[in-house]
Amino acid sequence: MTLTLDAALSQQISRVLSRWEAGLPAALEAPDWAQYRAFRWRRFAQIGHFQPVRRPHQLRLADLQRIDRQKTAMDLNVRQFLAGRPCNHVLLWGARGTGKSSLIKALLNEYADQGLRLIEVDRHDLLDLPDIVEPLFEQPERFVLYCDDLSFEANDPSYKALKAMLDGSISVAPDNVMLCATSNRRHLLPEYLQENQDARLIDGEIHYGEAIEEKISLSERFGLWLSFYPFSQDDYLAIVAHWLERLEWPAGLDEVAQQEALRWALQRGSRSGRVAWQFARDWVGRQGLLSAHDAGRRLSG
Repeated sequence: MTLTLDAALSQQISRVLSRWEAGLPAALEAPDWAQYRAFRWRRFAQIGHFQPVRRPHQLRLADLQRIDRQKTAMDLNVRQFLAGRPCNHVLLWGARGTGKSSLIKALLNEYADQGLRLIEVDRHDLLDLPDIVEPLFEQPERFVLYCDDLSFEANDPSYKALKAMLDGSISVAPDNVMLCATSNRRHLLPEYLQENQDARLIDGEIHYGEAIEEKISLSERFGLWLSFYPFSQDDYLAIVAHWLERLEWPAGLDEVAQQEALRWALQRGSRSGRVAWQFARDWVGRQGLLSAHDAGRRLSG
């Protein structure tokens, strides 16, 4: 009887293990840095792995309009990085939809053939940073660790993990790793009125409270700050015109399209590059559908 129970239990355990093994992702194998240009850090059953992005965005630097200052600074920093020269970790902060994340993706496409690779890391996975960078030390490629829309709440343990990697850990980050983070917050942490009230004026100098000093200390560890501001109406319309051209709309930004683009932005409450792109897609798609419908009616008549 005991032998029968043991055999049944063994079979059940075997089936469970087989199902678990079948569910393991193929990405647990060593990443193919040569074949893929972009990866995501993912965890499965407490095991971290690099998951390849098989269809990355195909943005080009030329598609990013009216952010020339930011493009120039970021491009120079990346070229220094690729050349093995000293460079800085980058914080891109500012208004939503103004090209922060798009700039990083476009630079990846620009320089992937020169060995640039991108690894996207979610905020809650920043605790894994030592495990992420360790296998990159001996690789010939140059890696951008990309944290999108980064912000922290009070007492978030990921905050200290990031701070330690940037400057402060006993171990040094690899020379072939650069951290790029985007955020709507300049200091990555929420700021409260009470913290400003804790500042003191001593001998004519402002001394901030400990809470503000702590928040500033993280963003200061990024050597390059790039700020992105809301676009003016002229900038917004120029971006719309660019996307209409890229989508091969023959009429371009005529008076009708311009008025509709402004109305679209008003409804969205924003004149961002993202809103301009969304309008261009809607306009070209809608007008193309109407043109096809009119042509069909003429043929049937």
